[in-house]
Amino acid sequence: MSTDDREIEVYKPPVFLPGDKVISKKHIKNDGTMFGREIGEVVVKKGDVGYVRDIGTFLQQFYIYAVDFIERGNIVGMRARELDGVTETVTETENLQ
Repeated sequence: MSTDDREIEVYKPPVFLPGDKVISKKHIKNDGTMFGREIGEVVVKKGDVGYVRDIGTFLQQFYIYAVDFIERGNIVGMRARELDGVTETVTETENLQ
């Protein structure tokens, strides 16, 4: 366990909420928990965009975000440190449509 894993995340509010748009900071490989995929197969690539579907916990210590990567057809459990939030600015022309 690295030093940053010693902090108990669940004592604080989640970083992301269901419906939030997020982007993967790194490649994620199947660790054996995704049915129908080979162990070690890349299931999310750095830069893939997804939406938080649900929030769970692991070991009563860490938040695990179920992220739906729609274009890949995958729902993957990820930690906050593996994700960045996406803020979208709506331009006036998009607002008029």
